[in-house]
Amino acid sequence: MSEKNELKLDVTFWDTCWKNNITMWDLKVVSPPIKSYVDTLQDKAVAILIPGCGNAYEAQYLLENGFKNVTIIDISPTLAVQLLQKLENYIGKELTVICGNFFTHTGQYDVIIEQTFFCALDPKMRKDYTEKMHQLLKPTGKLVGLMFNKIFSGGPPFGGSQEEYFELFSTKFDILKMENCENSIKPRAGTELFIELTPKI
Repeated sequence: MSEKNELKLDVTFWDTCWKNNITMWDLKVVSPPIKSYVDTLQDKAVAILIPGCGNAYEAQYLLENGFKNVTIIDISPTLAVQLLQKLENYIGKELTVICGNFFTHTGQYDVIIEQTFFCALDPKMRKDYTEKMHQLLKPTGKLVGLMFNKIFSGGPPFGGSQEEYFELFSTKFDILKMENCENSIKPRAGTELFIELTPKI
């Protein structure tokens, strides 16, 4: 990746995207594979984190379905203000909204949901990502969500392959699932993997 791209992937870059509605990654709805996974969760009190949450459709779905301990984090101040307004009825009760850097966040979670956060990071940070996810998850926790099984030219987004992800995550996680996603949205059909990982002790 070029130095030019590296310099862009900071608070200013992402905040500019949100200020100017440059959000081509936005599905406008909760991602179907994540919705299906959420529907299997029976304990509404589990602590859930969504990093790089974007417009937080997944968080909204969780809250509307009675989940009581949801935290979302994003680096963009502009987006944070929008989310505080959009989800104001849940703030301070079932929902915590954090504007900040995921890599300095602290906490312990039962579930962390991955949805277009990993692919937005500089690929050089992927090892840091695995270490931070391992740190934030409870011993019985799970990292679940979607990865692009596709190579992109330039980025973000930055893609990859199932083989690459298996090698990356297997150092810190037991891989319960890493398989082709059968219920992706149409534009992403055949290009997503659904992951379900649990931290190695």
